[in-house]
Amino acid sequence: MDTQSLQAFLCVADTGSFSRAAEQLHLTQPAVSKRIATLEGMIDARLFDRIGRRVTLTEAGRMLLPRARQILVMVDDSRRALGNLSGGVAGSLTLATSHHIGLHRLPPLLKTYTREHPEVRLDLHFLDSEQAYQGVLDGELEIAVVTLAPTPDPNLNVVPVWIDRLCFVCAHDHPLAASERPSLHDLCEFDAVLPGKLTFTRGLIESRFAAAGLKLPVALSTNYLETLKMMTAIGLGWSLLPEGLVAGDLHELAVDHPPIHRPLGYLVHRSRTLSNAASAMLERLENARELQAREWRQSP
Repeated sequence: MDTQSLQAFLCVADTGSFSRAAEQLHLTQPAVSKRIATLEGMIDARLFDRIGRRVTLTEAGRMLLPRARQILVMVDDSRRALGNLSGGVAGSLTLATSHHIGLHRLPPLLKTYTREHPEVRLDLHFLDSEQAYQGVLDGELEIAVVTLAPTPDPNLNVVPVWIDRLCFVCAHDHPLAASERPSLHDLCEFDAVLPGKLTFTRGLIESRFAAAGLKLPVALSTNYLETLKMMTAIGLGWSLLPEGLVAGDLHELAVDHPPIHRPLGYLVHRSRTLSNAASAMLERLENARELQAREWRQSP
């Protein structure tokens, strides 16, 4: 089966648009339509219904969708397995990371990696952790370096690398800043600004408050922690942020509650053949994990 036609089919299915698929594939819209028509001719079935500007999958299209993803993953795995025979570290590495990790954890690691392996073309995607998980599951990403889910998917190999301590913070002139040791109940008297409702970090925070029988009074939310820091610093509410973001503009609250930590790390699909480039990246991540473990053992 023609892999280019399958790629066009998946892109149209994912975007719901022939024009957007053409943009993503760097093709003309007629070229995408031709590839879809070729695929429909091969399987003797219509894959999309076109009603006005809407494009929806037919029953045949819905049936083909997971199989098309599987076929393309198998083709990519075969290419990687054959490429690995040379022993060289080269080619493309598709890596996803969250904005916070990409800004505050990965730069030294990526700098070393690109110096050691200049023939690797790094295809770096900045995604929410939840999107990156799905990308690895779907075979679109080789590696994701993200906030780890509380209950990982059994199809993934998930390895913690760093631990973020989340600090309760507010603006220096916020009423809570005058409290010596506020409780979770005290915090709930004021608005909070927190990560988005569907994020792993938000779920971790909500579980702590729910265990105390409390509901979070969330006024604003965003998935960008730097934006949360800004909103907290100007007094829009209290928040929980990684300790690396706290210094200077924010007042850290000595809340009467055990510390909240979130694990950060990498994930790969258990059934995927990794390229030599991906294996070399995992070595760098394992080195970072060992360094973090030593620092934790030495901390008081």
